[in-house]
Amino acid sequence: MDDSVVHSRIKTNGIWIHIAEKGRGPLVLLLHGFPELWFSWRHQITHLANNGYHVVAPDMRGYGDSDSPLHPSSYTVFHLVGDFIGLLDHFNQQKAFVVGHDWGAVAAWYLCLFRPDRVKGLVSLSVPFYPRSPTSTDVDSMTQMFGDDFYISQFQEPGRAEKAFARYDYLTVMKKFMLISKTEPLVAPPRMEIIDYLQTPPLPLWISEEELQFYADKFQDSGFTGPLNYYRAMNLNWELLAPWQGEKVTVPTKLIVGDKDIGFESFGTKDYIEGDVFKSLVPNLEVVIIDGHHFIQQEKAQQVSDEILSFLRKLSIA
Repeated sequence: MDDSVVHSRIKTNGIWIHIAEKGRGPLVLLLHGFPELWFSWRHQITHLANNGYHVVAPDMRGYGDSDSPLHPSSYTVFHLVGDFIGLLDHFNQQKAFVVGHDWGAVAAWYLCLFRPDRVKGLVSLSVPFYPRSPTSTDVDSMTQMFGDDFYISQFQEPGRAEKAFARYDYLTVMKKFMLISKTEPLVAPPRMEIIDYLQTPPLPLWISEEELQFYADKFQDSGFTGPLNYYRAMNLNWELLAPWQGEKVTVPTKLIVGDKDIGFESFGTKDYIEGDVFKSLVPNLEVVIIDGHHFIQQEKAQQVSDEILSFLRKLSIA
């Protein structure tokens, strides 16, 4: 682990958020997804800091060494955006560059939607911006499309996934989720838990047993309820987002997605990214599709770091 990364906890939006910090210069906020930590950005932290940026990577609320409120209603995108605004205020920065992956990307999109005045530019990894359906929640739509055994549908019931995860050691759970390489949707056979359905693959070259153990140790301390509450707040998000129906994201944005990402083909993401609706909702958009899977900031660390850096530099001189 990089000993030059500084760790601290910051009070923001009523909770304590742990951050990993390195470098001096324009602020770059790195937001991880499920089931990750600040550690997912270990390669980008060093690369961006060495190239003149002040990099801050929090453990999102519910994760790692950050506070983990108990109720799902404390995990809406409004809570997440509030956390980020508090971090910017802590560092006395009116604006920052933002990079998000997976749930961190979702939260980053809404930061740009709610407070474009606080964002210089966004790099989203793996997840595009989706419009809110005016008629049905995301959970209902996904359950209707994939059934009750779709992983997001299974995650809705408090305690169900936690009980299923507990049948495995934490290192195995991390391997099952982080090393996914299937192309089909995450749907378990009837009456089977998604964690039981996922295989435990051999380690690829991009991550070591020691690195996976770092995740496992942190999740053993914090548990999975906080991260799962992001999914359990999805219906509440849909209700609260009604005032932004049809609103566009105007912040300059770069979307980077792996062509072998589990969601790229199976969820219609490829057609959506290449279609007109997405481009109309995010008019100031650049799309980069690379050879990779879901956790591309780790799997293709140098390529993703270079793509992020080139985007930040372009906006810095614009």
